[in-house]
Amino acid sequence: MAKVATKKKVENEFSLITDVKHYARQIWLAGLGAYAKVGQEGSVYFKELVKAGEGVEKKGRKLVTSQVESANDSVKSGVSSVKGKVEVQLDKVEKAFDSRVATTLNRIGIPSRHDVEALSAKLDQLSAVLERVAKTQ
Repeated sequence: MAKVATKKKVENEFSLITDVKHYARQIWLAGLGAYAKVGQEGSVYFKELVKAGEGVEKKGRKLVTSQVESANDSVKSGVSSVKGKVEVQLDKVEKAFDSRVATTLNRIGIPSRHDVEALSAKLDQLSAVLERVAKTQ
């Protein structure tokens, strides 16, 4: 009986080794087949990947472009708002500056534009009166 048990044990081990060799060979052949298939279809697959990449790139560019345009629009509206506020403040500063310069010039005896215009209007009136007087004489 011991011989029969040993013989079965050896047969089982031999069968296991044979199975492992068989599966290892199948794995090896599958790897060779994959290598051959990639060699044959690799360029076609590469071209498909390039096309897919181009499509994704186009979509990405459109998305980025729309986001940049949206950001530019919001920046432009913000700039317009700030520009209007700055212009108002500059007008206030300019008026204050003009007022102070006019006051300073008036202090040292230089007439303002308004003073010159008023004097010019009075001269026009006086000239008209003088012409009437000259005509009556």
